[in-house]
Amino acid sequence: MKVALTGASGFVGSYLLERFTDYVVIDRKDSEDDILKKLDGVDVVFNLAGAPIIKRWSEPYKKTLILSRIDTTNKLVNAINKSDVKHFISASAIGAYPDNEKYDESYTEYADDFLGSLTKEWESEAIRCNKPTAIIRFGVILGSRGGALKQMLTPFKLGVGGIIGNGKMMTSWIDVYDLVNIYSFIIEHKLTGVFNATSPNPVTNYEFTKTLGSVIHRPTFLPIPIFALKLMYGDGASALTGSKEVYPKALIDAGFEFQYKTIKDSLEHLLN
Repeated sequence: MKVALTGASGFVGSYLLERFTDYVVIDRKDSEDDILKKLDGVDVVFNLAGAPIIKRWSEPYKKTLILSRIDTTNKLVNAINKSDVKHFISASAIGAYPDNEKYDESYTEYADDFLGSLTKEWESEAIRCNKPTAIIRFGVILGSRGGALKQMLTPFKLGVGGIIGNGKMMTSWIDVYDLVNIYSFIIEHKLTGVFNATSPNPVTNYEFTKTLGSVIHRPTFLPIPIFALKLMYGDGASALTGSKEVYPKALIDAGFEFQYKTIKDSLEHLLN
């Protein structure tokens, strides 16, 4: 099986390429015609395009977040629709859901904020695809080579890691190896629709923080004030302070089994 993917140099892409070794990379600078040529003989396309969310959201950077997802997906889908590709799997994010409630895929609305609007536009472009299409909404992806966990490790190892605010906000996370297995599962079972790539056991920020500190044997007594994150990231702080309690009902109903169900299992596996 041959795959094509955007975002190959990113955190998730690097792990997927270890599993799917027969691949072609689609660059964001490729024209629609370039993409169509690259899709010759390709069975499945992974769309991972998008600038990093965890940054300061200036107005110009908000435009970058939008264009890096919407324009790339638009071009990609136009090419796929003219190709013989058999399956399209496009990334999205649990930022689609509002804060402070429990959600699974049965919720079909979007959060009334920037991330909700961004994911709505992004997914709308993806579902224009005329091939069988799956959308994977990423939770906080945990992996030792990048992503959120790598950013957290330095302050935690220095003993200055701590809870954010009161620590009550919910974190819906996924081990990167489970995420790769989700891709394999969706392809194997020819699944379509929306899937939450989150562990069945979301945790509070307090539990996440204390578990991480315990696994790497470091104290976690210095709380991080929310106002400090807002000073650093502006509106982008909402990606760190939002409370997302999201469940992978569609995957579980389809028979997917998570290898790393608890935050302790995942962090011990990744860091030890």
